[in-house]
Amino acid sequence: MNFGIDRLLADPALRAPLEGKRVALLAHPASVTADLTHSVDALIAAGLNVTAMFGPQHGVRGDLQDNMEESPDFTDPTYGMPVFSLYGEVRKPTGQSMGTFDVMLVDLQDLGTRIYTFITTLRYVLEAAAEHGKTVWVLDRPNPIGRPIEGLTLLPGWESFVGAGPMPMRHGLTMGELGHWFIDLLKLDVDYRVIAMEGWQPDAAPGFGWPTDRVWINPSPNAPNVMMARAYPGTVMLEGTTLSEGRGTTRPLELFGAPDVDARAVVAEMRRLAPDWLHGCTLRDIWFEPTFHKHVKALCSGVHIHAEGRSYDHAGFRPWRIQALAFKAIRERYAEYDLWRDFPYEYAFGKLPIDVINGGPGLREWVDDSAATPHDLESLTRADETAWAESRARFLLY
Repeated sequence: MNFGIDRLLADPALRAPLEGKRVALLAHPASVTADLTHSVDALIAAGLNVTAMFGPQHGVRGDLQDNMEESPDFTDPTYGMPVFSLYGEVRKPTGQSMGTFDVMLVDLQDLGTRIYTFITTLRYVLEAAAEHGKTVWVLDRPNPIGRPIEGLTLLPGWESFVGAGPMPMRHGLTMGELGHWFIDLLKLDVDYRVIAMEGWQPDAAPGFGWPTDRVWINPSPNAPNVMMARAYPGTVMLEGTTLSEGRGTTRPLELFGAPDVDARAVVAEMRRLAPDWLHGCTLRDIWFEPTFHKHVKALCSGVHIHAEGRSYDHAGFRPWRIQALAFKAIRERYAEYDLWRDFPYEYAFGKLPIDVINGGPGLREWVDDSAATPHDLESLTRADETAWAESRARFLLY
C-alpha cells in the first residue's frame, strides 16, 4: 500500500497545484516515506518550495519525553528554514508563522486515540487556516488501531488539548478523515484536501490497521510499537492515576502497576467482575522497576497487557474497558487506595487529570461508586459508541 506522502511524491499531477506555492510541513520523526526518507527531505528533493516546518507535541525531532514539556522554535540547520513549535509558547499557529507559507502539508502519524494531541493540533491548524485564508493538505496515514470504536464521548465543556471534540476515546478515523470531521463540526470555511492512501485495509489481518510491510517509527518517545498503540486507548488513563504506566521501562503504556498492589490479585478480581471484558488479549502479571517517572527505582507489581500473539482478537480487544476494570478491581480490593492524581494535566487547571483524559467525570465516578457494576458502565458507553458509529460514517474515505 502507499501512504499519502508516497502518492504525492510519485505522481507529478498530485503535486502540480503546489507549483509556485510556499509550502509548510507539519511533521515529526515518523513523517517518513516508504524508504524511510524524512518527508521534508523528500519534498525538497521533489522540487517543492518548503519554506517552513511546524512541530506538534514532542517536537519535530521527537526529543521531549513527557506532557507539558515544551519545544522551542528554532532554525533548521540543514535548510535554514524556520521551525515553529505548536507545543511551546503557542498551540495554534500565529499570524507571524502563518505568513511563511501558502499551503501546509500535514504528515503526522497518529495513534487513533482521542487524547493523542496530534489531532488537536490538526484542529487548531484548520482553524488558523480558515482565519488566514491558507490551504491545508493532509497526507494521510493509517490509523494503526483500525476502525473499532470504544469509550465515552467527550462532554460539552470538557474540551482541552487532549480533547479536541465530542468523540469517544477510540475514534477509528484517519487524520484525513478527522480533518473533514473537524471542518463539519466547527463549520470552517477552509481550502482542505486529503491525499488519500492506496490499499489501506483497516480490518485485514495481521496488521488490523497497520501494514506489516511498513517500518514502525515512534511518533512520540513512548510509542515504540503497534502493541502500545493498541493498548493506548486504555493505558493512557494511567497518566491520571498514581499507578505507573510503564514510563521508564522498555514497554511503556502496555503495562501498569505500583509497589503497593498485588497484580495477580487485581487480575483475579477483574476476571470475577467482568470476564467478558478481557477477551482479545493476554494479561500477564509481572515485576518492573521504572528508571524514571512514577515509582522511579521502586519494584512494582504489575500487569502487562499483551495485544499480540495467538490471543489477540482485533474485534474483541477492548483496551478502554480493560483499564477501567483494572481501576475498579483496585478500588474493590483497596477501598481507600490513593488512585487519582491531582495536578495540572495538559494545562487544564482545576480538574482531575483522569476526568480531563476521559472528557468528563463519568469513568471516575463509576470506579468510585461501590454500587456501580460493569453493566452500568457498559450501558452508558455502548450508547455513545453506537451514536459515534452512525455520525462518523459519512466521513470515512476507505
